[in-house]
Amino acid sequence: MKKSTTGLLLGSALVVGLSGCASSGSQSSGMDSGVSSDRAWYQSPFVCGLAGGVIGGGLGYATSGESDEDTGAAIGSTAGATIGAMLCAEPNRSPAPAPRDTDGDGVFDADDQCPGTPAGVAVDAVGCPLDSDGDGVPDYQDQCPGTPAGAAVNALGCEQDLVLTDVNFEFDSAVLTMGAEGILDGVAEKLRANDNVRVRIEGHTDAVGSDAYNQELSQRRADSVSDYLASQGVSMDRMRTIGYGESQPIASNETDAGRAENRRVELGEQE
Repeated sequence: MKKSTTGLLLGSALVVGLSGCASSGSQSSGMDSGVSSDRAWYQSPFVCGLAGGVIGGGLGYATSGESDEDTGAAIGSTAGATIGAMLCAEPNRSPAPAPRDTDGDGVFDADDQCPGTPAGVAVDAVGCPLDSDGDGVPDYQDQCPGTPAGAAVNALGCEQDLVLTDVNFEFDSAVLTMGAEGILDGVAEKLRANDNVRVRIEGHTDAVGSDAYNQELSQRRADSVSDYLASQGVSMDRMRTIGYGESQPIASNETDAGRAENRRVELGEQE
């Protein structure tokens, strides 16, 4: 057989054989791009390179003249090995992007049903703020946690106006006690988180003293609470104060205990 014929046959074998390996390898890689390759042994770059080197060497030898057979074989072998290895090489795969948790609540975005949760808010398994009493107002906004199941509540999470228990004042004045300020800190935190709700702050007194004096005192006390909440970041535009004096008692004014109940500040949602 002439060298030219031999070279043609070897060249055809090189193209057909290596193209088949490469296409098979590409198909198997495309079928499972997310895991390590399980391609057949004959599709590995080493085997393809070895086969390409043998065929390329033969092709170089067959197509060269008698004086440069060795050189032709070496060049053909090198070129065949390179081409074979490149055809069967694993395609470059970009690493999968790391899962993101944009709002930092511990639930990846792909699973987060409540994206944009404020920082630091406790969430459930699907990334939504906890609502322990199931009233529809998340715990971090709920001024009345522990509402009975099924109870209708307002935007504050309360069934009715909330009496700010232990929000007390210095004797015969509108100056808040230190203990009252601590309680109002918690109220302000939830109001800041629930910034779409507008509230009423109502002041009430017992029946000791004149009606006019008690009405004026109750207004000053309601204003004092509003001022403190504003100092903690609650917009004044969201608050309205009303002093009712002694006109709306919730207990008897004939006993010390009853009068203590009547001296109160209430927080409600503006209608």
